[in-house]
Amino acid sequence: MQLRKMMVMLAAVSTMSLALTACGDDATTTESCTSDTDCASGFCNTAAGVCMDTCESGSDCPDAEKNCAPLQGSTNTAKVCQCATSELCNSQNGTTGQVCGTVSKRCEEPGSNTGCTKDTDCATGETCNTSTGVCSPAPATCNGEGKATCAYGSACYSGTCSPPPAPTCVNYEKFSNKAALGTTGPIIFKVGTGAVTTDTTFCGSSTTKRVKINISAYSSTPFPATAAELNGFFYVLVDGQPTSVSISSSSGNYTVTGTNRDRADIVANLCVLPASNTASLGYYFTGGNFFCFQSNY
Repeated sequence: MQLRKMMVMLAAVSTMSLALTACGDDATTTESCTSDTDCASGFCNTAAGVCMDTCESGSDCPDAEKNCAPLQGSTNTAKVCQCATSELCNSQNGTTGQVCGTVSKRCEEPGSNTGCTKDTDCATGETCNTSTGVCSPAPATCNGEGKATCAYGSACYSGTCSPPPAPTCVNYEKFSNKAALGTTGPIIFKVGTGAVTTDTTFCGSSTTKRVKINISAYSSTPFPATAAELNGFFYVLVDGQPTSVSISSSSGNYTVTGTNRDRADIVANLCVLPASNTASLGYYFTGGNFFCFQSNY
């Protein structure tokens, strides 16, 4: 009887110890993964190969990883706990050698998940993208704009080949069909605000403003000769829903140039209320990039 009673007490102490270990807001053990299904949380940071904890607010996260937000560049739009600085990692965890992983967004020992933080971390001829922690070939110089002599998917900006701006607008965050994007379809490299008029005929109201948005793109396959033949081009609303782009059939609103009709300059139209002076816009071609633009008019 004494032996049995002792075993029961030991089991109770063991259970209590496990419960105490599970309490609090300490960071969870990092799991390796290649897809969301590998993670108990249902979220895999595939760029770093580590699982991340999902959250609704910072209060759901460990003290050192209080940034609860969608992971930039991930197709999974769930919010996850992320670190902000290496200083916070160490001050909250009581350590001195941890870093906030550039790629993993977890507090960790310096290593492969951290990625590069400066150009000298990369091989000769490569530069460090400090926002992603990824080493890549140094940008090539170029002349003009559009694809010029740049690799497909990049464009010539101020004499340097660079990818178009990464999408960060709410239109993109709420866009659920990110699988439709890529770097093989037409690439939008420039968007700007054009003329703003009161157009009774086009917008159907004498008080509604017509805002023209100038969009430039290049393609590896010829653009069609007319806007009416253009397929796979979408305008994404702030709720993430794609819709057709309004292009006037009048001259000058759709211009195709290049020996292989590889560039298109398009004038899209918005009809807005008189008091409206800004709009968050998102555009993409199927298989191409998503371009965010804040139009002020």
